[in-house]
Amino acid sequence: MKKEKAIETIRELPAEFDLDELIEKLIFVDKVDKGLKQIEDGKIVDHNEVKEIVKKW
Repeated sequence: MKKEKAIETIRELPAEFDLDELIEKLIFVDKVDKGLKQIEDGKIVDHNEVKEIVKKW
């Protein structure tokens, strides 16, 4: 995560917040960013592939 993204996330929080709330929000934003990057890179699994993977469980 870039520092600018973390600062932006902090600015969106109210004046007083719980530290756990900040950590959860930063983790969420980071995971979303990583997921979007995977989509850009073509690292996706389509619905039918997921169904086949789940059948093997």
